[in-house]
Parts: sequence; C-alpha cells; structure tokens
Amino acid sequence: MRRALPLAVLATALGGLTATVPLTTATAAPSKAPAAAQAPDQSAFQKVTLNDRPGEPISLAVTPDGRVLHTARDGRVFIHDPKTGLNPLAAKVPVYLHDEEGLQGVAVDPNFAKNKWVYLYYSPLEGDTPEDDPLTPDVNEGDAPFEITDEQYESFKGALRLSRFKLIGNELKLDTEQEILEVPVDRGICCHVGGQIDFDSKGNLYLSTGDDSNPFESDGYVPVDDREGRHPAFDARRTSGNTNDLRGKLLRIKPKAGGGYTIPKGNLFAPGTEKTRPEIYAMGLRNPFRFDVDPQTDTVYMADYSPDANQPSDDRGPAGHGRWMVIDEPANYGWPFCVQPDIPYRDYDFATETPGDYFNCKAVVNDSPYNTGLEVLPPVAHSEIIYSYGASRQFPELGTGGIGPMAGPAYDFKHASKSAIKWPAYYDGKPLFYEWTRDFVQAVTTGPGGEVASLERVAPDVVVDGPMDMEFGPDGALYVLEYGTGYFAELPEAQLARIDYTRGNRTPEPKVAADVVEGQTPLTVTFSSEGTTDADGDSLRYRWDFDADGKVDSYRQNPTFTYEENGAYDATLTVIDETGRRASASVRVIVGNEAPVVTFVTPQTGDTFAFGDAVRFEVQVTDDQPVDCNNVIVSYVLGHDDHGHPLTAARGCSGTIQTPLETGHAGASNLRGVFQATYTDTPEDGLPARSGTAEVVLEPSNG
Repeated sequence: MRRALPLAVLATALGGLTATVPLTTATAAPSKAPAAAQAPDQSAFQKVTLNDRPGEPISLAVTPDGRVLHTARDGRVFIHDPKTGLNPLAAKVPVYLHDEEGLQGVAVDPNFAKNKWVYLYYSPLEGDTPEDDPLTPDVNEGDAPFEITDEQYESFKGALRLSRFKLIGNELKLDTEQEILEVPVDRGICCHVGGQIDFDSKGNLYLSTGDDSNPFESDGYVPVDDREGRHPAFDARRTSGNTNDLRGKLLRIKPKAGGGYTIPKGNLFAPGTEKTRPEIYAMGLRNPFRFDVDPQTDTVYMADYSPDANQPSDDRGPAGHGRWMVIDEPANYGWPFCVQPDIPYRDYDFATETPGDYFNCKAVVNDSPYNTGLEVLPPVAHSEIIYSYGASRQFPELGTGGIGPMAGPAYDFKHASKSAIKWPAYYDGKPLFYEWTRDFVQAVTTGPGGEVASLERVAPDVVVDGPMDMEFGPDGALYVLEYGTGYFAELPEAQLARIDYTRGNRTPEPKVAADVVEGQTPLTVTFSSEGTTDADGDSLRYRWDFDADGKVDSYRQNPTFTYEENGAYDATLTVIDETGRRASASVRVIVGNEAPVVTFVTPQTGDTFAFGDAVRFEVQVTDDQPVDCNNVIVSYVLGHDDHGHPLTAARGCSGTIQTPLETGHAGASNLRGVFQATYTDTPEDGLPARSGTAEVVLEPSNG
C-alpha cells in the first residue's frame, strides 16, 4: 500500500565546445563511500560548454564511453565526441511537427557496450495526417477543429513511437529500427507529450507520456470539457484518468529481442484486468516531462506540471502547482481530479458554465463519456513536494516565479573512480531537483520514509539557463542540456554543458571567432582565439582543425585558412593546459550557400492584437537560392513569462493565423503573442541547406 507522507505545500499563490581531463576509472565494483557531513566547497564547481549549437534541445543520454547523444525537436540527433571535441549529426529522424510533437526522449540500452542500441521516442512522419496548404492562406488544414465530426477526428489520429536504433561509430543507423511501443495520440491540437526514457537495474524500460490535452480553453484550471461535438482533447479524463489509455502515465515494460515488449510483474494493473493497460506503472499525470530511476534503489523520481491558473478559484479549484514525487510502487497521482489526496479540483459544466462537486480523491469516479477504462480509480497518492508561484513556507529554497519542475538524476558515487571531475561523495544517493523557469539545481535529502528532509542549492555560481535535461556520466560529472530563454526555437543561450567538481587545476575555457562564416569559394577566413582563458594562469597550447578531419591544421593562436571546396565546416580550436586538461570550441563556416534572410512585413513587434483575432501575416525572404514560399513556416506561440506553448503553424509567405479566444492562463500576467517565421532553402549540388528565422512579439489587448 502506498505510504502516507506529510504534505509539502509550498505556497499559496501560484561556438560548440568540449573538454576532457586526464582520468582513469577502476572496473571493480566499489563499496559506497560515506557521505561527507559538511557540504563541499561550492566554488569548486565548473561549467564547461560542449556544444553551443544543439538546435532546439530536448533530451540527452550519456554512453558508457563518455559520448553524449542529444536531440533536437526537429528530428536531429547530435553526438558529442570528447575525443575530437566535435558534435557531428548522428541522424536526422523524419518527424511530424505540430505543437509540441517531434523528436523527444533518448536513452542508451543498459547493455549498450555490447549491443549498441539507442532508444528514441518520436512522432513518426507517416500516415495521412492533414497538413496546412499554402494555397489556402486563410485556412490551416493542419489544425484539428475544436468543434469536430467523427470523420474529421479520425483523420487526425496518430501516434508517438518508441523505437531503438544501432549506433555505429558516431552514426545512428535509421535502417536498423526496431519498434518497441506506440502511444496513440490526437494530432493537430496542443499539448503535452512527456517523452523521457530510462531503465532500472533489472532492464525494465520506463517511459513517461503526457495527457495529450488542450489546456487553453479552461481558464487555467482542469480541462474536463465533454460537450457533445467538442474535440475530445479538451477532456483530460479520457487520457490521464483513463486506466485503459497509455497517455498521462509512467509506463514500465521489458523490451524483447527483435522488438516489442513484455510486461514485468508489479505494475498498477495485472495483465488481463478488464478495462486496463498492463503497461501502466503510475497514472494521473499531466506532463511528466522529466523523471529518473535511481541506479542504487530503482526508485523513480518524477516531476509533473500543472495548469497555469495564478490563483485558486471557489468555482474551479486550486491554483497551478508543480509536483515532485518519489515512486517506489504503482500509484495514481490524481490528474485531472486532484493535486494531492486533500486538494481536489472541482468538476465544471462547460455548457452551462456552472461548477459541480469537488472530486473525491479517495474514490475518484471517472464518468467522462470518453473514458474506456475503469470508472472508479485507485486512490490518489501523495507527492512529496508541491509548490505554486509564491514563496514557500516549508521550502524557501525554491524561491518564487514560474512553475517548471524537473526531476533529475540521483548521484551514484564511485569510490574507486579516479576521475578528476567526479562529484564528491556528499551527494551520493541524493536526487537532483531542477527548475526550468527558475534556473536552479537543488539536491534533495530524503528521510527513511521517502519524505523530503531538506533541499539545498547546488553550484549556485554556475548559471543554467532553462535546464532541459541532465544526467551523470561515467566520469561522475553532470551533463546538462540548456534550452535558453525564449519560445520553441534554437536560442542563443542553448547549449550542452558539463558541470565538473574540480580538485586543484581547472579546465581552460576556449573562445573562437571568425571574420566571415559564409561565402563563395575560394573563401579566406581569419580565425581568432581572443577571450580564451585559464583560471589557473597556465600557459596554453593551441590546436586548430579547420575541416573536421581530425588532423591539426595550425598551432597559431589566430590563424588564417582558405576553403577551396563548397561545404559545411566546423572549425575547431582545442586548447591544452600544463596539466593536460583540454577543451574545444568551434565555429561553423558554410561555403557555397549563404543563409536566407527572413523578415516580417506584418505584423511587427509591439503591435497589439486580441486573443481570438485572426492575425494576418506577410513574410519576406531574400536568398542566394530561388525562394519557394511553400517552405516558409509561420508559427504562433502563446508566450507566458519566459516560456511558451506552440499552438499552430501555417505555410506560405502570407496568410492568416487564428489565435484562440481563451488563453488557458486565467489571471496570468506577461502574456504575449509570439509569431515566428522560418525558411529553409533547398540548394543544389549537395550543398548544405540553410535556414533563416524571424520573430515578432505582439501585446494582447485582452490578456
């Protein structure tokens, strides 16, 4: 039986770089070192950038040999190679892109050293899902109608797929795909896909899935709109609260040789139980975007997002809360009925706009017409931490601001490891809790019953900007994927980085620049290492590789090189200090194809609009290649504080985008209408494609 834990009610208002250091790692299984009684020197943490061009970063996974796979939502899989300092493209997975869909999680097999399997969770680009037609600028066929017929609904049915692929060298072989599992979803309408993948010590695979429900028509409270003719995606009871649906869940399966899976013992519902899915380990989750399985105990640390209402409502229920939970047995966490066992949401009749009864968290009844599972659900389990927008009385360490909870890994200290950058034993067994909107990392100390004993800031002087995913590597350092500050795009602050715990000497920090980064052949480029530093004042050696062939082309600090052939080149500088510590930084040079320039003719930043308006747009593209307006994609993102929700996209140089009438952020401040235009050219002769982007931010008059 799920243990009862004390509530933690925290508030009442809601250039690519790499570095290596000399190390050796013992192979014998070490005994656990006792944790230090006093927190280590926080100034000893050092952040080293590994890739500052990761696309729109989503997820990462570290291989046993220290390479780092990291995904971009548009289907690109990069791999950071510490031996060369390069970040080659391992694969480009064809994906369906609408709202938040695309390429999500990545993980490596527990037996990766032998079988080379890499797991991806993605939206396959197949089937006949409607797409926007540029020839009809006032209609977006790629958006599912809010009022929908059965025939229309059928055309937007799709799936997210969990598959595995062989990683051979630094190339992910897409033709080796073995499909493991598919999660049916509703396409053409936002939001929440989850997508984290991890394994326990028994080889069981865990996958988190979002509720696939639209939160923007329910005033920031629970979406339980079951009006006849309404799109089912406005009712989250059909997914998270449905025992016969894989969405809004933590799934636990055992992959089979050759593809597919079996069901391990001990999930929430035994195989054969009527109106249930045996894959479900935990349910009642909204967007369990990040979780981690403790390698020592197989305990799952999970974070989940809430609706965005800033204040509680007598008619609708509590304000938005973030949640962090310790899952050591199957459980129901309540969404969309309850935040905690004693914090219910309130039912609501969207047809008459009248509140109903509060949900009974001890015996939740799912009476949605879209529910295909059990009507009476398991009782709602406690989350160890819940928090809202304001200051917390119990955990003031969390501060105030937006709500973006992320469950990070628990550190597994290896006493026998000789790594010079591994984290200290003080953090052994402590899971990390990090916040995407508040930009911090906290170490969690739990008591004997799993309750939270304390939170403490880790590396407070290390800046993390929109931490998206993190994982400890075999070297005991923490690898972090940062999103940056902005809206569903490749942002300047986005990067893959490593957070080391230094002992004595520190890693040098290289900087690279070039006087030109694109042009026609022959292209002469003058490179610069100005700004390269070493905290210890060591003398540095410089090694330049201009064409990414693994050979040193220059030992100068500021060399010049002429490119004679068209192509894309990552010119990489490696600097080495007196102790052998090294780091690399690169700048991309494109020869033969210049980037298109994209601008908005209309609208312009600072213009006003009202939620519910149809906003007309016109985009201008200039390029050295012929311009095809069919390749222009204009996206509408609801901006809220420093994050956003992509709601729709249209193709063409001109057209109309319909904004939703309801924002789903009742009482929220800092709402924006963000319009992004992207154009990718199609050059001939094998030249690399180039993209250009533009963004305008509109102010709502009724937000």
